[in-house]
Amino acid sequence: MFNFTDLAIAFLIALISTFMLTYPVKQLAIKLKTVDLPNYRKMHKKVTPRLGGLAIFMGVLLGGLFLQPRHEHLPEIVLGAIVILITGALDDRFSIRPVIKLTGQLIAASFLISSGLIIERITLPVIGMVDLGFTSVLITVLWIVGITNAINLIDGLDGLATGVTTIALASMFIMAIIDGQVLAAYLCIVLIGANLGFLYHNFYPAKIYMGDTGSNFLGYMIAVVSIVGLFKNIALFSFIIPVIVLAVPIFDTVFAIVRRAYNKEPIMMPDNKHIHYQLVTAGFSHRKTVLIIYAFSALFGIMAILFSYASLTTALIITFLVLVLLHIFAELGGLVMGGKKPVLDSVGRMFRKREG
Repeated sequence: MFNFTDLAIAFLIALISTFMLTYPVKQLAIKLKTVDLPNYRKMHKKVTPRLGGLAIFMGVLLGGLFLQPRHEHLPEIVLGAIVILITGALDDRFSIRPVIKLTGQLIAASFLISSGLIIERITLPVIGMVDLGFTSVLITVLWIVGITNAINLIDGLDGLATGVTTIALASMFIMAIIDGQVLAAYLCIVLIGANLGFLYHNFYPAKIYMGDTGSNFLGYMIAVVSIVGLFKNIALFSFIIPVIVLAVPIFDTVFAIVRRAYNKEPIMMPDNKHIHYQLVTAGFSHRKTVLIIYAFSALFGIMAILFSYASLTTALIITFLVLVLLHIFAELGGLVMGGKKPVLDSVGRMFRKREG
C-alpha cells in the first residue's frame, strides 16, 4: 500500500524546500515589518522576523504535490489550510483581534464539516462503537479550534512548537502506517519534513519565528490528521489516543484556561505563565527547557502508539503512567502545591538512599 521510496522523496522535498524558502521568507517578513518585538512576557531580546509558517506551508505543498494524494476530503482540507494561513499571516502583521482569528478558524472548520470530515464516533470498551449523532459537528469544531489554539499557545520558546508538533506527527505517522491510513501518512511525512527544514532556522537562538502563520497552520493540520487517522482507529478508548499524542499542548492549554478563569482574566489574553515559561522560571535554561518538553512529548507519543494496540489492562496501566508523567511535568514547572515537588523529591530521596 505504501511506497516508502516515494515517502522518503516527499520528506526530502518538504525538508529541503522549507529550509531554502525560509531565507526569502525571512527577508519578506523584514520588508513587510512582520516582526516579533521583545516585551515583558517574551524570552527573546531582539527584534525577530515572523511569518516562517509561510515557508512551512510551501514545503508541505511541494512535498504533497509530489505524492499527489487522492482523498474525497482533500480539496476542503486545502481550502481550510489556506484560510488558516491567511488568518495567521494577518495576525502576524496587524495583530488582529482574537474574535477575528476565531472566525478564521471556524471558517476553516466549516469547510471540513461541509465535506463530511467529522468525528462521527468513538470506541469504548465493552460498549464498542458509540455514534456521536448530532453532537459530532460540535465536537469536531471544538477539536479543530482547540488543537489549533493549543499549538499556538505552546509556541513561546525557540523551536518549541516546531519540535513538539514534529514529535506528535512522527507518532501519528507510525500509527497511520500500521493502520494503512494513506492520507494521514502522506500528510504526516510532508509536515515532518517541512518542520525539520524550518527547525534549523528556528532552534535556539532562533533567526526567524513561525508566527501565528505557522502555529495555526500546524495546529489545524494536526487536528485534520487526527480526525482522518486517529479517530478512525477502532482500538479501545480510541478518543484518548490523540489526547495522549498531544498531551503537552492540551495540558498547557487547559491549565491556561483554568488559570485565567480563576484569576478572572480574559481567556484569550496572552501571558507568560505557560508551562515553558514556568520551567525557565524554575531555573532551567532556554535550550534545556525546550529539550525537556521534547522528551515529555516523545514519551507521550510512544505511549500513544502502545495504547492504540493495547489490551484493556495494558491501556489502563498506560493511562495511569500518562497521568503520573503529567504530574511530574507539572512539578517541574512549579505548578503543583505552590511549587512543591512531592513525586520528584521522593524519587530523589530514593536514589540518594541507594547511593548511600
